[in-house]
Amino acid sequence: MKDPILIRYLVSNEQDLLWGITVKDVGHQQISPGTLYPPHNHPSQYLFSTNKGRVLNEFQLLYITQGKGNFVSTNVKSTEINGGTIFLLFPGEWHSYQPDISTGWDEYWIGFGGKDIEERVNNGFFSVQKPLFNVGIRDDIVQLYKQAITTAIEQRSGFQQVLAGIVSHLIGIAYARDKHSKFEDLRVVNQINQAKIRILENFTDDIDLKALSKEMSMSYSWFRRIYKQYTGLSPYHYIQELRIQKSKELLTDTMLTSQEVAYDVGFENPDYFCTAFKKHTGLSPIKYRELVQGGKSKSLCLSAV
Repeated sequence: MKDPILIRYLVSNEQDLLWGITVKDVGHQQISPGTLYPPHNHPSQYLFSTNKGRVLNEFQLLYITQGKGNFVSTNVKSTEINGGTIFLLFPGEWHSYQPDISTGWDEYWIGFGGKDIEERVNNGFFSVQKPLFNVGIRDDIVQLYKQAITTAIEQRSGFQQVLAGIVSHLIGIAYARDKHSKFEDLRVVNQINQAKIRILENFTDDIDLKALSKEMSMSYSWFRRIYKQYTGLSPYHYIQELRIQKSKELLTDTMLTSQEVAYDVGFENPDYFCTAFKKHTGLSPIKYRELVQGGKSKSLCLSAV
């Protein structure tokens, strides 16, 4: 077993706290087979008995790259974890974990807090009921942890903002990869991706979604349900989103009239385009164009306000 690489007591000032995420510690250690855990050189402020467990006052994101072990918490029954697993520890949540004595494991961790991660938890992206993420063995994740360690060692000006970016990247990968793995089990990823490509290439046309679902060998109700789970939007609203984004581009880069923009992006009714655009952006097309181009422009919608 090698001595752990540990950076702790990272300082954050009032400006760092306003950034939304501050990092408190980051590290890496290799636990050899047959080694007691936590080892004697485990950081004293994080030392715990695997039988009694512990409660932290920060979030921690741990990545196991080799070996296997188990994890248990107040909300999760004892579960085996293997290399390629990330688990998120929550402040105030009792937990315990340890490597299998026959395999040991390699672990990377980073501890952090702040309003941004708290908001993501409050908005349901992460929960104490589901702290485990199967991301696989990925070099890019290891490199992010190593970059965090290097950044914490150097502690150059603005290092907390760099570390906050790394944390956001890591939890984004964990969330997205785990979400994607659900669809791999359903064997519908290829069909949904094919449908997305078809929509991306033809969103300005009148797309027959029922015919498209039939091409994907799905009933329309199932297609709509899976598409929304996979993309976060129903097929119809996905098309609307693409059309609005394209219309914003045209309003920024051209002087096309509202009617021309509406027809170019696939809306059959210019008045409905104005209504949909304002609902989506909070601005009428004329106000949006004035904002991005500056100055006044001629009216784009009859009811533009």
